[in-house]
Amino acid sequence: MCTAFRDGFQSVFGARVFTKDFLPAVEAAKDAGINWFEAGGGARFQSLYFYCNEDAFDMMDAFRAATGPEANLQTLARGVNVVGLESQPSDIVKLHADLFKKHGMTTIRNFDALNDVNNLIYSGQCITDAGLKHQVCVTLMELPPGCTGAHDAAFYASTLQQILDAEIPFDAVCFKDASGTAVPSKVYETIAAARKMLPSDAFIHFHTHETAGVSVLANKAALDAGANAIDLSMAPCSGGTCQPDILVMWHALRGSDYELDLDVEKVREAEEVFKECMSDYFLPPEATAVEPLIPWSPMPGGALTANTQMLRDNGVMEKYPQIIMAMSDVVRKGGYGTSVTPVSQFYFQQAFNNVMFGPWHKIAEPYGKMVLGYFGKTPVPPDPDVVKLAREQLKLEPTTTPVLELNDADASKGVQAAKDMLESEGLPVTDENIFIAAACKEKGIRFLKGDAEIGVRKVDKTETSEPAPTPDTGGPCEYTVTVNGKDHFMVIEQDMVTVDGKVYRVDIEKESETQNVPTVVEKTGGQITEVRAQMPGAVYKQLVHAGDRVQTGEPILMLEAMKMEMAVSSPVDGTVEKVNCAVGQQVHTGQVLATIKT
Repeated sequence: MCTAFRDGFQSVFGARVFTKDFLPAVEAAKDAGINWFEAGGGARFQSLYFYCNEDAFDMMDAFRAATGPEANLQTLARGVNVVGLESQPSDIVKLHADLFKKHGMTTIRNFDALNDVNNLIYSGQCITDAGLKHQVCVTLMELPPGCTGAHDAAFYASTLQQILDAEIPFDAVCFKDASGTAVPSKVYETIAAARKMLPSDAFIHFHTHETAGVSVLANKAALDAGANAIDLSMAPCSGGTCQPDILVMWHALRGSDYELDLDVEKVREAEEVFKECMSDYFLPPEATAVEPLIPWSPMPGGALTANTQMLRDNGVMEKYPQIIMAMSDVVRKGGYGTSVTPVSQFYFQQAFNNVMFGPWHKIAEPYGKMVLGYFGKTPVPPDPDVVKLAREQLKLEPTTTPVLELNDADASKGVQAAKDMLESEGLPVTDENIFIAAACKEKGIRFLKGDAEIGVRKVDKTETSEPAPTPDTGGPCEYTVTVNGKDHFMVIEQDMVTVDGKVYRVDIEKESETQNVPTVVEKTGGQITEVRAQMPGAVYKQLVHAGDRVQTGEPILMLEAMKMEMAVSSPVDGTVEKVNCAVGQQVHTGQVLATIKT
């Protein structure tokens, strides 16, 4: 399967790509003989509403129109989380399958990041009932060095046996290694065992990434063990954080018992079309490189650039190496869920908090809910001290109740809750709008109201006389530098400088950060307390206005960073004098967000 236009976009551009820009490449790939595409789902659902001001259902319709009626268009689903980070109730899980069928999709690859088979039973049945092909998954990764328990061939065989015992209907089984860290020998052992467990005509698919540098060898091991299919991509969305390139795998298999049934010269032509389509998009340097330290995280390719793009949005890209180093401890203590969305995002959010606030001082809500059991059963029990912290900070008790049962009993979730959101905003109540509201919450409503923002990063290469000013968000600075009559394209971002595609790390002296402690200013008639941002982010909700009375600890604003909502609370009792920011505004650490008069 060609993953360039779904996983490729997620792994390189953080899933932020406009539909009109890539459709010519889809048509070129079709002309090259490719008829199996990953076309949507996963992060390519929410990202269209969050960053592109586009409708994902319109994108799927356009994809089908570009490929014709015979192409196998496959999407990615996260079990009961469907296409978001938040798990859903039964009616939304069913609506997901029905709508993706309605909008021209053929197959849904369905996985659970915890390998909790309970999360695959109902979602898999819905996919089949909708008339779609169901590719059920076992998720793989290599544990950070020094960790033991789960994530060996025996564990994966046990997961597959649970799928068979549950009688989940499926058309294929996929072994999905989103971080590209599973060692090739384990891939071989796992798929060889699956081949013995499954009927002789069962279809086995293997998925990996090049992030850790072993994808070609892992793909060959999978084929040798009996896999029927592997995932490949196309430049510029290949290698690095993506799947290996079609041409690379074609070359690696020359002289072997395997060959790709494609015209490689036409694939070369299609890749040139694709490169031209994406030529004005900012290509993050970390997306194009193998990272030897990934096994110590392990950060999946599909989440790596999505998170670095958000770090750029928030002006804290310099924290990235520390966050990656902190992920190992987060994985060790979190119960060994596979590092694939949504769990990889939970890991990253907790690592982010550990870097920004100090180790284990602040539990990220999704990570905390995971260790408490609200997303299902983790492969091994989480660290009891972390469970205790999560219980205390989130004020939730651990649970073993099935996720669907919890969500079906939650009145804030589901079709009716989404209808209420739409009706309160005077928006049309359609199946598509219901699903958008359920999956994307307030950001989906903003899109439907016409208030969505654009967060797609493109490079303006026409500027040659003066360098572009540094964006307020702390993003990259792009320059065209002329030396001895020759132009060199340069990107400067934090401690990384890219010159003509080559990445260099440099030491840049950093200014001291503004203190985050509340500042009290004496004024006639009382004291004024400044409420400052503890970390960078975007203002997500304004909860109070000038003149409102507030108490110590009462939330006055909600910030969003790294897909987390964080309350900004009043440090004192008093009256709101002024709110200095607006919804959607990007704020930096130490910025005065409001003032409280006491």
